[in-house]
Amino acid sequence: MSRREVKLLPILIFLLVTASVKGDSFSFKGDSMQTILAKGKERTLLTGNVEIETEDTIIKADKVELFGEDFMYAKFTGNVEAVNAKRGIHLVCSNLFYNRKEKVLRVQGYAEMEDKKNEVVVKGGFLEDWQDKEETIIQIGVRILKKDLVCRSEFARYNHRENTLELSGMPVVFWKGDEYRATKIFIDLDSEEITLEGEIKGSLTTAPKEEKESGTKK
Repeated sequence: MSRREVKLLPILIFLLVTASVKGDSFSFKGDSMQTILAKGKERTLLTGNVEIETEDTIIKADKVELFGEDFMYAKFTGNVEAVNAKRGIHLVCSNLFYNRKEKVLRVQGYAEMEDKKNEVVVKGGFLEDWQDKEETIIQIGVRILKKDLVCRSEFARYNHRENTLELSGMPVVFWKGDEYRATKIFIDLDSEEITLEGEIKGSLTTAPKEEKESGTKK
């Protein structure tokens, strides 16, 4: 038999898989599973309360498809939630692709990521997160929020380790009442330093002048 399908009706399934990719291992579980064991076409589909756990990431979804050598790749759909407790990252979206070898999360469609360590919220229509580099690329309707800070652009590069932002594609930054626009905007979130490049525009909000002492008034 060149192709074999195994179907397990809704019962709790828990499988521990030891993979050869950098000695990594991961576990997965769900309410039902369908797997194809034909060599070169190995695929596993889990549905219902699916959870995948790797060394540093837990991803939950309604459905996930595992495929590739040693189940290197995973496609998640429906109510996706990814958590990396070590980095303090919490991501929600409707679909997600995960490459275990490269440790890359990729979302095509609306995504919202919270960096709890740096107290930053990132939103956009495309997101790619590189776990080892601790860097996230966000595109399409980008919104980045932090206390006293609101950023909008079409492209953003967020370095979690250095806590810096690079914005382009009609970027605009609102910071403590001030507004900044330029071709590119760089922000150091720790030092609160903003660097503008090309076609710079802005408006600053100054504090009202203190009233003169009553003795100097007429």
